[in-house]
Amino acid sequence: MAVTDDTIGIGELARLAGLPVRTVRFYCDEGILAVGRSSGGHRRFDPEAVERLRLVRRLRGLGLGLPAITRVLTGERGLGEAIAAERAALDVELADLAWRRASLRALESAAAPAERAARLELLAAVEHGRSAREAVAAFWRGLMVAPLPAEMIDAFVDGVVPEPPADPTPAQVVAYAEMVALTSDRALRGRLRARGRVNATLIADEPTLLEGTADACAMAAPDVLAGTVPRPGPALDRLVETHALVRGGRDTPEFRRDLLQQISFEAEPGVARYWGLVEEVTGEPDTLGATHTWLLQALATSI
Repeated sequence: MAVTDDTIGIGELARLAGLPVRTVRFYCDEGILAVGRSSGGHRRFDPEAVERLRLVRRLRGLGLGLPAITRVLTGERGLGEAIAAERAALDVELADLAWRRASLRALESAAAPAERAARLELLAAVEHGRSAREAVAAFWRGLMVAPLPAEMIDAFVDGVVPEPPADPTPAQVVAYAEMVALTSDRALRGRLRARGRVNATLIADEPTLLEGTADACAMAAPDVLAGTVPRPGPALDRLVETHALVRGGRDTPEFRRDLLQQISFEAEPGVARYWGLVEEVTGEPDTLGATHTWLLQALATSI
């Protein structure tokens, strides 16, 4: 930086910016400020350094780190983008803290020492909501034995794995931790993968099956919410029609009997428990598992 008559010294800069001199020196050493030297070797700064330092002080006050601030000052990143990134990081931090608080409350509320010990073991295996969801999502991804487009797999996982609540209750944290423990069961995973491999040999078009099943479940959701007794109707017809299409069959009583045996994986106790836990976490009774179970019961009624 060229030293001219309008430059200011470090003391004046610190006074105008509202910062200690030692802090200004630190920012100089970090490359935040361009600095020149007088003939006597003293630091000199352009007047624009005042506003630059004021901006640094304000962003530091909001918690932004020096690397993020430097990218703003160099134009590598816009101010709005930097603020949004900091807010997103803070959201993650707050969610982690909320998870920890709910976990501690869940331990405090345990009625007996044995219950507290069991909860401690359960909750200690799950650091925060993000890792909990990643573990459960990995379980479901591991059950996909047929080749599918990545976006379809992502949509499926989003449909079966709930997001951890931003501010969970103790009961929700315990339920999510139970989901992690349940999906860590290798025996359950093995049984479901074996069933999936058998069904994969019978199904010609897995994407069409997933889309049709999702449609049927969405059609059944109002009946699930209303507590309607499972019964034949358009939602069940959509499910059977989809399976007949991808299995190369026709909708006959015999086809429906065979289909019921082939797709009743919710009868697996672990899967039934999983969907109960999902409802506890989300508070929503019309989960994908609940609507599919309703359709299976309707299918049994229709035979």
